[in-house]
Amino acid sequence: MKWNKLSDKVLSGGRVTREEALAVLQAPDDELLGVLHAAFKLRLRFWGHKVNIHILENAKSGLCRENCKFCSQAIGSYSGVDRYQMMSPEQMLAGARNAYELGAVKYCIVTATRGPSPRELETICTAVKKIKEEMPIHICTSLGLLSPEQATELASAGVDRFNHNLETSRDFYPEICNTHTYDDRVNTIKHAKAAGMEACCGGIMGMGETDEDRVQLAMELRELEVESIPVNFLDPRPGTPMEHCTRLTPVQCLKALCMFRFVNPTRDIRAAGGREVCLKHLQPLALYPANSIFSEGYLTTSGQGSPADLEMIEEAGFHIAECVPA
Repeated sequence: MKWNKLSDKVLSGGRVTREEALAVLQAPDDELLGVLHAAFKLRLRFWGHKVNIHILENAKSGLCRENCKFCSQAIGSYSGVDRYQMMSPEQMLAGARNAYELGAVKYCIVTATRGPSPRELETICTAVKKIKEEMPIHICTSLGLLSPEQATELASAGVDRFNHNLETSRDFYPEICNTHTYDDRVNTIKHAKAAGMEACCGGIMGMGETDEDRVQLAMELRELEVESIPVNFLDPRPGTPMEHCTRLTPVQCLKALCMFRFVNPTRDIRAAGGREVCLKHLQPLALYPANSIFSEGYLTTSGQGSPADLEMIEEAGFHIAECVPA
């Protein structure tokens, strides 16, 4: 009953406090269904039964000089991932066609880099223009750190949304990366929004952070007013500094998704990387707090595939959101 009161508070215009958000993460396991039901009331109000499908394109792989400890493409990782330079605009156009055919509302172009070079930015902008001329799919790019000028250039080319995850709390971030700062990431999100793009910004659960760190991240995202929040669950990659981390349990993952929904009730909450391996047989329950998913893999790891995702969505009583022009 107390979880319904919390969702009723939000539906009446109230904001979840840090203490309330922490209580969601620390709810007894036998109250999980009550927490899910309360989170679903918010999801239903703001998103109905629609599920947004997002498909990623790893447009430049394995060549990053940043040292994010979770990433198999970072310097210091020995994961054996494919390494290649920037795809051509034609290759990205072909990827967008495939995403559109699979029912995706967002085609997400990602590069492993600190930030885009002038030539890379030009290639991305050319690809985006070609895609927009041919189909109404929305474009998200994730290109590392951005300057205000670069953000303006991307927005002018037709990029709808820019992704740059905060990854974790401000307090825990130095344990994750020291080749750039937390404020570098925050400023990139601010530049993207100032240029007129939506912001996609989330984090990774299960890197050794505390429940308080997860709540701090959710609150920071609320203050930044980001439009989309991918909630990733660490799938420790061999050859990375975090290869020996233990995966979260399915129940922990579901509570995290619910907490992000309570704190950011109107936002696009995505069950993102690690969904299949961490949620396991409880995957369909993620659709109760989350209204979107990635399909067809996660840059360097594969997912369960679009047919299985679509079947899961349908059998859980949800339906795919239609792709409409921006």
